[in-house]
Amino acid sequence: MATPHITAEAGQIAELVLMPGDPKRAARIAETFLTDAQLVSDVRGIGCYTGTYQGSPMSVMASGMGIASLSIYATELFRFYGVKRICRVGTCGGISPAVKVRDVIIGNAAHTNSNVSTLYTPGVTMSLAASFDMLRGAVDQARSMELAEGAQVHVGPVYSSDFFYLNRADVAEGLDRVGTLGVEMEAAGLYACAALEGAEALTVLTVSDHLKDGSGDMSAEERETSFGNALQIAAAGLLA
Repeated sequence: MATPHITAEAGQIAELVLMPGDPKRAARIAETFLTDAQLVSDVRGIGCYTGTYQGSPMSVMASGMGIASLSIYATELFRFYGVKRICRVGTCGGISPAVKVRDVIIGNAAHTNSNVSTLYTPGVTMSLAASFDMLRGAVDQARSMELAEGAQVHVGPVYSSDFFYLNRADVAEGLDRVGTLGVEMEAAGLYACAALEGAEALTVLTVSDHLKDGSGDMSAEERETSFGNALQIAAAGLLA
């Protein structure tokens, strides 16, 4: 069953997978959020752990940075390991002035400057969207819980950029005008992989910094540890 990037045996990875970008964050989620998590794959520093959450089998595996990296792991999980649902749980930069640092964004769709939205449908731009059932489960959970640190939850589209250091104020302004909440680098790739593999996906993000308001940005350590609100919402989406 091993693939070039995953060494787990058949049945060792759950049908429900949490997917942060950072391998350290994946290990921390396994240690603090899942019950009885065991390391089932460890290739190129990307560990995959399987345990349970609220009695349901659940795995966590990092994606690395960017659509290209995430697409490798998501495709192999969907295609070769029988994974049914993946929820990306990561961080993003805020675009909308309505969004503040430490808020949570549930991404119902993903815009992108990557050609992933046209690669498989020549002449047509794919609509890259979240699973409705997962989205509904996540939103219901968010509305029922009291979030830590005074955070708020926002539901709307995010922007997946292929370029981290793209200093284009006109792009951010245009995205803000059409209601885009935040910018990150993976959601569009995940939604595309899920569509191509007949699976389901969702993205839940913690706002770690803001493109227009640089005050109060999270430190590197805070980015690794401040994901409690998003994790509960993401897990609810997986279980919906």
